[in-house]
Amino acid sequence: MKSLKSYFKGQNIREKLLLYFFTLILLPIATLGVLGNVIYSKSMEDQANSYMAQMIEQVTNNVEFYIHDMDNIMYYLSRDPNVIKLFRSEPTEDSEHLPENEVRHLLRTFTEAHPEISGILLVTTKDKYISNEMRRIARDPLTNEVWYKQAVATPDRVQLFSKPIGRNITTTGNDSADDVVAIAKAVTDPATGQILGVILIDLKLEAVKEVIEAVKSGKSGFLYIMDADGNIVYAPVNPIVYRVRNEWLSGQTNSVVKTIQKNNYQIIFKDSSYTKWKTSGVFSLNEALVEVTRIRQYSIMIGLFTLVLAVIAALFFTASVAKPIGKLRSLMKKAEEGDLSVRFNSKYNDEIGHLGNSFNNMIQEISNLIDMVYEEQKRKREAELKTLQAQIKPHFLYNTLDTIQWMAYEHNAKDIVHVVGALSNLFRIGLSKGKEMITVREELEHIKSYLTIQKARYEDKIHYEISCDERILDYPVLKLILQPLVENAIYHGLNTRRGGGNVAISAGVEENCLYFCVTDNGMGMIPEKLKEIEDLLDNSGESASAGFGIFNIQERIKLSFGLGYRLQFSSVYGQGTTVRVRHPIL
Repeated sequence: MKSLKSYFKGQNIREKLLLYFFTLILLPIATLGVLGNVIYSKSMEDQANSYMAQMIEQVTNNVEFYIHDMDNIMYYLSRDPNVIKLFRSEPTEDSEHLPENEVRHLLRTFTEAHPEISGILLVTTKDKYISNEMRRIARDPLTNEVWYKQAVATPDRVQLFSKPIGRNITTTGNDSADDVVAIAKAVTDPATGQILGVILIDLKLEAVKEVIEAVKSGKSGFLYIMDADGNIVYAPVNPIVYRVRNEWLSGQTNSVVKTIQKNNYQIIFKDSSYTKWKTSGVFSLNEALVEVTRIRQYSIMIGLFTLVLAVIAALFFTASVAKPIGKLRSLMKKAEEGDLSVRFNSKYNDEIGHLGNSFNNMIQEISNLIDMVYEEQKRKREAELKTLQAQIKPHFLYNTLDTIQWMAYEHNAKDIVHVVGALSNLFRIGLSKGKEMITVREELEHIKSYLTIQKARYEDKIHYEISCDERILDYPVLKLILQPLVENAIYHGLNTRRGGGNVAISAGVEENCLYFCVTDNGMGMIPEKLKEIEDLLDNSGESASAGFGIFNIQERIKLSFGLGYRLQFSSVYGQGTTVRVRHPIL
């Protein structure tokens, strides 16, 4: 075994795959015979079921033919003038004037032409009857019989009564109630449509028996017929038929398999839409399919044995390929998740071993490149931040000094002290000892100092309001993100407005982020100007001279926290502008 493993380790993957494929191909070829037997067995079983279904179909059609033939006889009788005259007669009417002899002759003609008819009986609504083979036993009216009432209740349909025991009728022949099927149908007056009486025909079960026994269904198989109420119309002498439950034959399918007396029987049945009878065929699966079952058992045993051998061989042969490939795949998955410390330790000298070595070299090279790119991006980001901070326009300092000069000229020195103090606080917070992050409290103090200077310059033309959620005052935030926004609100919003203007600054928490909002009631912007500013912010590669302050803020936030944090502008011309700053909670 050790020498075999050493042999496989030293071979290339092509030779291994050839050996595996030859093994896996030969095994299925060897099992084709087994599969063929299984398919043959299934085909034989399907053919047996199909043959039984055809036999049941044939028996059902033959029985329907007999009943339909009796229905035609009743139709001819109900349209015969003598029969109609007899049905229309009154009980007190003289029989000499009635065509009884003609009617009896007509009935005899049908019974002689159809030997399967045991007898024909005509009963009027006045309880007058006529028949060659049947007579009343007691004086009880025949119109009170069940067969008569059901026929009158449904005059458009033929009524069937299997084994009509308990009738007030006897026959001249030797046929008992167990030997016939009673067929009844109402007779209607062709002129008025009123019911005149009922025609009753007893059909010998011998005719049904001949139809059923003409069909062969194996040694112990048999067919039988049930009526609509579940009573057996005809069944051969067989102990199995009375063990078949009616509820078995009421499913959606026309075939069921049941166990009766420890034997499996397949029951195939068909309902007749004309007679409402059910023809069922019962045959033993143990008998009819004994040879097929034996072949199937052998086929399954051989197939399972071959399958076990194939699985064992496949597991053994594929282990030397699947195991290292799976290990390499697992390492690649870890590297994909960011773990670049993984290495493939291969003990194979084939293509998989070479692939593992290439994987190790690739991971090492990727790790070196990532370190190099990280250092370059870090230096680049620091340089960009320094450049952006250094590019803040100096014109505000100029304007502040101009304000101090103007106030020194127009007012006493106290106002100058106030403005200079605000300017000093402005520079102090702006420098922040070189720190990039300050607290929300310091940022708001910075913007308050800025607005104090602007208020001193513009006096009553500017009004401002600062509101903040006290819970966020100590949260860290990028410094100097509000001053350019307030500056834009004053110079581009309120300066173009007649009279005084308002600037509102608010800060709070929304959707797990800090937000800062600067709102003015200046002239606002037309949609084209607003679209121009949004395009400027989206195009990080260009910085127009106009709006450099907001571009600076946008770039600092994006470089520090990613693309999910930015500025959002909304403006209505003639009403004002609102700028929202989305900042992460740190």
